[in-house]
Amino acid sequence: MLNFVLRRLGAMALTMVALTLIVFYLVNLEPNLKKLALNQTNNRASAVDVEKWLLANNFREPFFKRYGQWIGIWPKDPSFNSITGKPMLRFGFCPERETRQFAGVLQGYLGCSTKFRTAVAAKIQPALVATAKLMFWVMVTVIPISLLMGILAGMREGTPTDRVLSVVSIVTTATPEYVSGVIFTVIFASWLGWLNGSSASATAQGLTFYNFTLPVITMAIYDIGYIARMTRASMVEVMTQQYIRTARLKGLSFSRVVIKHALRNALITPFTVIMLQFPWLLTGVVIVETMFRYQGFGFILNEAAANNDIDMLLGCSLVSVALVMVTQLMSDIGYAYLNPRIRVQ
Repeated sequence: MLNFVLRRLGAMALTMVALTLIVFYLVNLEPNLKKLALNQTNNRASAVDVEKWLLANNFREPFFKRYGQWIGIWPKDPSFNSITGKPMLRFGFCPERETRQFAGVLQGYLGCSTKFRTAVAAKIQPALVATAKLMFWVMVTVIPISLLMGILAGMREGTPTDRVLSVVSIVTTATPEYVSGVIFTVIFASWLGWLNGSSASATAQGLTFYNFTLPVITMAIYDIGYIARMTRASMVEVMTQQYIRTARLKGLSFSRVVIKHALRNALITPFTVIMLQFPWLLTGVVIVETMFRYQGFGFILNEAAANNDIDMLLGCSLVSVALVMVTQLMSDIGYAYLNPRIRVQ
């Protein structure tokens, strides 16, 4: 198992390098750089001024040199004020670490956000905490409900209970977040009047029914149906196995057969599916947090993309890739422990 984990960690490192290299190339395309220069000069700069700004801020350096500086393996060449002799910051609102020779990802420095006018890490950290709270309550809602629905449907295959739960699962899975979010907003705001016009952001007014409870419900609705369908399919397959029939022939009660023999094997597939939902939740929070003005990871990612905030986009991409890699590793390890038939060579 240790060798397996070490190999996976090595593969994760190579994957992160490859993906960050691709993302770095895409966000630093010429149109993006020119748009950033225009934004930083209040959209009043000429083509010559834009080029001067890009040169002054080291955006015309060779690609791999800039990538190495962002990673933190290539030394920076700080610019110095010709009058005072002091190092000049790339942006006036950047912290002093910009003047260090080595200041990149490996040193814990992700750059400076041109949209939020602060260090990227200082903005991402509270946003991740806010999104973690959202994800936690989504999973707390999703896991027990979806597993219960899937187990009940799988235990009673072909019965009215199975049909009703299957229809509910299909309907919720077929409803994307932006549709269910609008529906819930209309129901609770227009029909029930629960919101009373409260749509302020989470940081401005604290957690409210609008910016926290509704996002949790919106994201949970889709996930419940999907995991319930996977659990039902796994439960149906397990209930037809020979060892289940043998247990029934021995005179064990149906509930005992399900709890003692079927349930553990049936939960192997749902466990993997649940672990793989974390990367999906990252894409879901972009829509939901933007819709409900919940200032988490998805909200700042959307703001960074809309305002061409290059360093913030790179930082968010790095966090997303790391989260996907870690959850996949945890999924593989958990699957190996749950299924005794798997042997890691």
